[in-house]
Amino acid sequence: MRRTTVVHVITLLELGGAQEITLFTCATLDRERFDVHLVTGLGGMLDPEARLIPGLQLHFAENLVREIRPASDGRAFRDLTRLFRGLRRAATGPLIVHTHSSKAGIVGRLAAKAAGADAIVHSIHGFAFHDRQRAAVRKTYQTFERLVAPLTDAFTGDSVANLEVAERLGLLRGEKPTLFLPPGIDAREYRPVEGERERVREELGIRATTPLVGTLACLKPQKAPLDLVRTAARVCKVVPEAHFFLAGDGVLRTEVEAEIARLGLERRFHLLGWRRDVRALLAAADVVALTSLHEGLPRALLQAMAAERPVVASRVDGIPEAVHEGENGFLLEPGDLEGFAARIGELLVDPVRARRMGSQGSRRAADFDARRGTKSLESLYERLVSAA
Repeated sequence: MRRTTVVHVITLLELGGAQEITLFTCATLDRERFDVHLVTGLGGMLDPEARLIPGLQLHFAENLVREIRPASDGRAFRDLTRLFRGLRRAATGPLIVHTHSSKAGIVGRLAAKAAGADAIVHSIHGFAFHDRQRAAVRKTYQTFERLVAPLTDAFTGDSVANLEVAERLGLLRGEKPTLFLPPGIDAREYRPVEGERERVREELGIRATTPLVGTLACLKPQKAPLDLVRTAARVCKVVPEAHFFLAGDGVLRTEVEAEIARLGLERRFHLLGWRRDVRALLAAADVVALTSLHEGLPRALLQAMAAERPVVASRVDGIPEAVHEGENGFLLEPGDLEGFAARIGELLVDPVRARRMGSQGSRRAADFDARRGTKSLESLYERLVSAA
């Protein structure tokens, strides 16, 4: 049977929303119509999960790394070009290369063009550049994005806000198809299960009635985890019995641990490291907070909404597309620690209001059904193949 070969390319399968969305897409694409491949760098936490996806052909690119390293990047371009050419020769139908995020998006699109791919798709999951970078760094990233934009046959974005930024900066060159593809979840997976709330709280050593704020985020500058710790200190002045947990890890762990100690929060702020029991963690929390400086549309917030938890988050990028002020949560400007603390405190001392907001969020979570996104993407692939 003549099938389209689709090759997804992502820099590293770390534990994050873009990576989970990519794996879900690879798992659910129709195998009757598509031969599905995934190319990624070495050493991602989700590598074992990728290996278990039926019918997925997995390739590791050892030179594909997150940092800008000209020598490694050149070797990655060479390796990807060879791989794509080999897949094109072996394919029974057209070849589509679908890249994700900035680094894999730049190197992968260049290699796909060199290999003669029939269509190239790029997904925007936030950007590598943001307003808080040095101007030279920000402009360098934007320049590379502009250079590869003309090579791209279609774009997808997980938030309307990111697509608008890309349009304004000239990163969507020409009349190319553009698909809004919000990060999907299966809301049923996050409905509380009896006993999970109690298990997590027992692990943390807190009572069933203790106010608990949860965050699911990696410890890197984008997520501003130090702001979360400083917010926690402010909340504890108003709600002395409050506790916080942060599920995630990363380059800022040492700084986060030091800030927790400096503020005397060792017994109240729980650093959990990487966790996969998302449903149980959300069941244990009363409020979910996210202090990010920039984002796409965080999947963790959609999971919180599906779990009927109110959200207090930064008013950046795609977050307001999911969290509506005063309806299913509150939105603050990044760095507004007093505002974050006040809103979190309001919800902790008014559990009736918190539950009402959580219920509103659960209804909104149905708008982000994951399988609906896969069907839209399959339709896009077929249009591109027909055009090619």
